[in-house]
Amino acid sequence: MTAFRETNLLIVEDDPAVIRVFERLAKERHWSYATAKSGTEAVDLLNRQIFEVAIIDIKLPGYTGMQLLEFIKQNSINTEIIMMTAAGSVEAAVHAIKKGAYNYLTKPFEDIEKVAIVIDKAIERYRLMLQIKHLERQSSSSCVYEGIIGRSRKMLEVFSIIDNVAVSSSTILIIGESGTGKEMVARAIHNRSNRRDKPFVVINCAAIPEQLLESELFGHKRGSFTGAVADKKALFEVGDGGTVFLDEVGEIPPSVQVKLLRVLQEGEIRSVGDVESHHVDVRLLAATNQDLIRAVKEGRFREDLYYRLNVISLILPPLRDRADDIPLLAYHFLEKCGNRTGRRVEKIAIDALQALQSYSWVGNVRELENVIERAVVLAANDTITARDLPPHILGESFYLLGEEGSEDLSQLAYREAKERTLESFNRAYLKSILRLAAGNISFAAEKAGMDRSNFKKLLKKYSVDATDIEKEDEKYKT
Repeated sequence: MTAFRETNLLIVEDDPAVIRVFERLAKERHWSYATAKSGTEAVDLLNRQIFEVAIIDIKLPGYTGMQLLEFIKQNSINTEIIMMTAAGSVEAAVHAIKKGAYNYLTKPFEDIEKVAIVIDKAIERYRLMLQIKHLERQSSSSCVYEGIIGRSRKMLEVFSIIDNVAVSSSTILIIGESGTGKEMVARAIHNRSNRRDKPFVVINCAAIPEQLLESELFGHKRGSFTGAVADKKALFEVGDGGTVFLDEVGEIPPSVQVKLLRVLQEGEIRSVGDVESHHVDVRLLAATNQDLIRAVKEGRFREDLYYRLNVISLILPPLRDRADDIPLLAYHFLEKCGNRTGRRVEKIAIDALQALQSYSWVGNVRELENVIERAVVLAANDTITARDLPPHILGESFYLLGEEGSEDLSQLAYREAKERTLESFNRAYLKSILRLAAGNISFAAEKAGMDRSNFKKLLKKYSVDATDIEKEDEKYKT
C-alpha cells in the first residue's frame, strides 16, 4: 500500500467543542489536519491542498454540507467524505451516503474510539483506492524482485537479507508457512550468488518416499538393493558447483539425517552400496514450515544437523502479516491469469480488495493466486467484484440457495419449503452485506436500498449481528 508520512484531514465544523474533539484525536494518532468553520473556507482549502478525508457537518453556514459534498465529488474525487449530523437527522446522512459520502457520525459522540475507527477506515479506503488506480495504470513488474512480488516493509527486509547473504557460501534455513514462496526465495539467493551459472537443484523431501529419499540424495550403485538395475547419480552430484535446495527438510528421516550431516561437515557423499565417498561442492539451502526446535526436543530431528542448517535463518512473513502487498499480488495474478487464459479481466472492485485484505490466508500467496484465477473465470465483465470471490473469503455464501449440500427441501410442503429457503436467504444476505459495510448498519441499509429502521428490524428478526460475523470469520481462520 502507498506509504504516507502523515494523514491529512479536513474538519469542517463551526462548533469549537466538536473541533477540539477532532484536534485531540489528530494529535493522539499523529494525523495532520486543517479546520474550516464554513463551507466557503473549506472550498478555499480544497483548492490549495489535497486531503485524504473530509469530515463535514451537514448544517454549515452559507455553503451547506451537501453542497460541499458535491463540490468535493467534482473537484477532489479521491477524497473520502464523512458527514456529521445530529442524532435526530440520520436520514440526511443516509442521503449523503447515496450521494457518495463514505460514512457518517452522529453528534454528540458517544464513543470517541468508534469515531477514530470510522476515520481510520476512511483513510484506508482512500489509500487503497489510490493504489488500485496506480495498479490499473502500470504493470506490477516495478515491484518484482527476482520474481517475488512485494513492496511492504517486511518484504523489503527479506530482499535486503537476500542481498546480504547471497554472496556468501553459508548454509541458510528459510522458515515460513506453506505457500509463502520459500522456493522462490531460495532461487533468488542462488541467482544473486557467484554460483548463478551453475545448477540449482530442488529436492522436495516431503514428496519422496522415505525408502527412496536416500537414493535420490546420495545415489546408489547397481545391485545395491532390489530394483537397482543401474547406477544412479546423486542429486548432490547433479548440483556440484551450484546450489542444492532441500524443501521441507524437517521431513527427512533420522537415517538420512546422519548422511546429510556428513555432507555439511565434510562436503562428501557416499552412494548406497558404494564403499568410497566422493567430494561435492554445493551450497545448501533448506526450507521448512515446521518448528524444528520442537522437533529436536521431541527427538525427531538431530540437534547437530539443526545447527548446521541454521547458520543463517531467513523468516518469510505470512501473507496476512503483509496485507499491504495483497492488492499488488492480486493485480499481478490478474495479469498472469489473463495472459494464460486470454480472458481480459482488468480491474478489481474496492469492496473485493477490502475482502481480500481482511481474510487470514491460511494458504498464503498460493491460495491468493487460486482465488484470483477462480474470480477471473466467474467475473461477468472486466471487473472482479466481491460476489466473484469464494464463500469462505466473505465469511458467508452469496450463493446459499444453489449451494451443493444445502438442505433437501423436496420432502417439505411448498409453503414450509419456501419459508425455510427465504429465512436462509435473508440471513445469508444480511450477514454478507453487513460484512461488506464493515459493520455499519446505516451504510449496509443504504447498500440494500432499505430504510435504516426496517433494516434493523430484519437484523433482529433473523438474529444477525456483528458477533455472529466475528465468530464465522474466526472459524474460517482456524
